[in-house]
Amino acid sequence: MHLIDLSGKAAVVTGSGRGLGLAYARALAAHGASVVVNDIDESVAGQAVKSITEAGGTAVAEAVAVGTAEAADRLVDRAVTEFGRLDILVTNAGILRDKVLWKMTDDDFDTVLTTHLKGTFTCARAAAVRMREQGGGGTLILVGSPAGQRGNFGQTNYAAAKAGIAAMARTWSMELARAGITVNAIVPVAATAMTETIPAFAPYIEAMKNGEALPGFLRKGEGFGTPEDCAALVPFLASEAARDVTGQCIGIGGDRVTLWSHPREIRAAYADGGWRPEALAEAWHTSVGAEPETVGIPAPRVPEA
Repeated sequence: MHLIDLSGKAAVVTGSGRGLGLAYARALAAHGASVVVNDIDESVAGQAVKSITEAGGTAVAEAVAVGTAEAADRLVDRAVTEFGRLDILVTNAGILRDKVLWKMTDDDFDTVLTTHLKGTFTCARAAAVRMREQGGGGTLILVGSPAGQRGNFGQTNYAAAKAGIAAMARTWSMELARAGITVNAIVPVAATAMTETIPAFAPYIEAMKNGEALPGFLRKGEGFGTPEDCAALVPFLASEAARDVTGQCIGIGGDRVTLWSHPREIRAAYADGGWRPEALAEAWHTSVGAEPETVGIPAPRVPEA
């Protein structure tokens, strides 16, 4: 078995004051990395640092809202000032402003895109500049979502941002390969403040809060568990054991880890001289459109009693 040892490495984890981000930061610290914890709330970030240091890890807090180049530079500079370098970036910070298309405001859209998509871009750019300057490679771990892979009702802004993050992971994995920097998107599924608003999951999350274990059909069948279940993927991707893993979208949750496919053409039909609208109408349902792709995140399949 590989020993995951991140001693001597420095990490920035955005949005790591609580939830999944905190689980990622704790997992990195537990495997030897020094961590810059980030949250918009200084007291929340401070409490997160305390929980890491009390467990024997090394961490400092940097309270700033991600999205701007200035915020990204602050996070990278804090890692370099405190730890002398930056080796790992996890772009986890995010917010929700869920509404259906016809009710979503410009502000709802812009706020979510600024935090998720632009925040990922600005932080990754600042990290890539530093990692290329210092040499020795590095790791960018971008946090995606099933909504970005399949779409989700009421989440135009969030789904668009997460789909863009997956595309950026693929693009940056090519651009940064020569510098030895791996780039992957992870697709976590866990009981968090975000997922407890989903009616299908809410009763199970509430039961978990009361000390009950999540049922096996959720942990295995749906790949749904705790933030700590998702955190194992982060130290692995930051380690030497994953030096050849890049440009991938990797799902994790509960007892399950998965590899998401990249968008690809799955059927083709041909017409000599090109297609006319009438020919498409005649051929569609018996050729390329015979089995349409599904959309949306499937609801949990509850076993029959």
